[in-house]
Amino acid sequence: MKVALFIPCYVDQFYPKAAIATLKLLQDLGVEPVYPSGQTCCGQPMANSGFEHLSTGCKKLFIENFEDFDYIVSPSGSCVLHIKEHLKDEAKPETAKHIRQHTYELVEFLTDVLKVEKLQARFPYRVGLHQSCHGQRGLHLSQMSELVAPAFSKPVQLLQMVEGIELINLSRNDECCGFGGTFCVAEEAVSAKMGQDRVADHLKHHAEYITSSDMSCLMHMEGILRRRKSAVKVLHIAEILNAK
Repeated sequence: MKVALFIPCYVDQFYPKAAIATLKLLQDLGVEPVYPSGQTCCGQPMANSGFEHLSTGCKKLFIENFEDFDYIVSPSGSCVLHIKEHLKDEAKPETAKHIRQHTYELVEFLTDVLKVEKLQARFPYRVGLHQSCHGQRGLHLSQMSELVAPAFSKPVQLLQMVEGIELINLSRNDECCGFGGTFCVAEEAVSAKMGQDRVADHLKHHAEYITSSDMSCLMHMEGILRRRKSAVKVLHIAEILNAK
């Protein structure tokens, strides 16, 4: 199968180690992904700000870069959800549909497509898992606590395969961190308070690391941790699943 890596712009610019870990993890699992070098922003920031009509160029370029692949995999739940819900092109409607249906966030690609049952990873630390809103409520990577339904978590399923890891129990498993893309700019005070509450839950339960499938959420919490001069670090889930 032909697999392409979709690396969001903020991961490329600020957290390249998450992208490299994604590549190495897929390679260790027998997948040889291709990185289309012409890719740029998927257009999510414009759409979230009410200017989706200005993202037409982003959509066309995305289709040009990824139309020839069976699967597109990305280490970002929010960007994947944007593609799944918003990618359209009147000139190539079926191509856009194929891309929407075959774009996967890394965790769901590992669990739903590759059906990974074993990983060669070791990470002997106390880890708190942040369930991002886009991943949980948009991509259904884990069950929402407000529903009367059986619990599940695809990130936990994978993290439990890591030798030595100790996953902590949080008081509020699926509480929003307050990042929300442009929300953290438009509602800075609310966003900051939500982030402080989310970080406090991890600190209360003595996490050494906070992980998530969304680097944007981790970026928000990392800023709060740094301002508190905390020793707790953030790592994208790919970096833990790839840890040796």
